[in-house]
Amino acid sequence: MSETKWEVVYEANGTFQAELLRGLLEAQEIPVVLSQEGVGKVYSVTVGTLGLVQILVPVSDFERARQLLDDYDSGEIIDMDYPPEGKPEDLPSEFDES
Repeated sequence: MSETKWEVVYEANGTFQAELLRGLLEAQEIPVVLSQEGVGKVYSVTVGTLGLVQILVPVSDFERARQLLDDYDSGEIIDMDYPPEGKPEDLPSEFDES
């Protein structure tokens, strides 16, 4: 049985950012494992070395994951479908084009 080798692709500042980036990668079908120092996790530390969360991906997906995260950091990944076409009843007034 072959064992997957994992590599750190990014270090996030806290679990919120790590979970956001995990979702980004998993949406592209890249498996993710998050790793954080135990004390930081227990006390929900989000700053300093205890707040760092390592994002690991399989070595085979490393380059693609690195490119996605680089695009995210540079602002190239944006939702082109927002605001949505038309104006549903519950869409905030700032998107009213009339």
